[in-house]
Amino acid sequence: MNWEWSFIYSHPLWMVSTLILAIIVRAQRKASWNPRACPVKLNGKTAIVTGANTGIGKFIALDFARRGARVILACRNEARGNAAVQEIRESTGSQNVHLRLLDTSSLDSVRKFVAQILEEEKELHILVNNAGASGLPSKITADGLEITFATNHVGPFLLTSLLLDLLKKSAPARIVNVSSMNHWRGEVNFDHFRGQNLKHVMDATYNHTKLHNIIWTNELARKLQGTGVTANSLHPGVVMTDVMRNYNFIVRFLFNLVGFFFFKTSEEGAFSPLYCAVSEEAEGITGKYFDSDCSLVLPAPPARDSALAVKEYEFCERLTAKP
Repeated sequence: MNWEWSFIYSHPLWMVSTLILAIIVRAQRKASWNPRACPVKLNGKTAIVTGANTGIGKFIALDFARRGARVILACRNEARGNAAVQEIRESTGSQNVHLRLLDTSSLDSVRKFVAQILEEEKELHILVNNAGASGLPSKITADGLEITFATNHVGPFLLTSLLLDLLKKSAPARIVNVSSMNHWRGEVNFDHFRGQNLKHVMDATYNHTKLHNIIWTNELARKLQGTGVTANSLHPGVVMTDVMRNYNFIVRFLFNLVGFFFFKTSEEGAFSPLYCAVSEEAEGITGKYFDSDCSLVLPAPPARDSALAVKEYEFCERLTAKP
């Protein structure tokens, strides 16, 4: 799918052509992989899914629970997190589904979450960095970070870094980072992390963070070679989730109106992350980028720059180091 859903609200003249293309694509495309046809079991395995109280994350957690895994929902909102846990337990019959509080926009919250995990869990086999936000108002966090960068990238970077030893100990293990096709419109400017030289226009900041997700994943995969831990990134598709909750009414209305007819459901959006996390076909694959059809594709050129990936990783390490 080469069209971008942001045209729907940022360029109204594209709406008709976008809708026509969406109809054609929707009619012709069939998922190349379906989790319900995948026989892989996860009994005795432990998985963490961030942002799992709603949307794609909840369906990922639901699938893991069906497969017999111990599933930890890492959520910011306790009430919504508990509701998701209860729903998954009732749907799957598994009581091995648990909530742990995590706000990826706060480095302190990430460190507290990891401390609790390391105290409670002996193993970790799957980490899905799914939590993310778009359209957040401009703000600098207590850590001195631009809030979208903190939420979508720096927090997940620190979370993953602090859990690496446990993942290595539990190998084979998989790290799955949910990015977006919108990374093609992202730019790399390390001043952005501190909120400098950022243009807060529609989803621009979100796009930058999604590009950084892929760049980081590639270097992470290189560092993990030989450990039995893989790391991949992906585009889940144009999905009907509450990702638009921070935009104004008109934008949300247009997104929901068009999405109702043509976008993927949250369950369908979970297919690509689940493919990377559990499929036999993805076993041993690392440092790659998958599209919403669970196919290997090339990301944008900056995400293929190995020197930039090293710079990215080292920058984030300095950014997240304890003072």
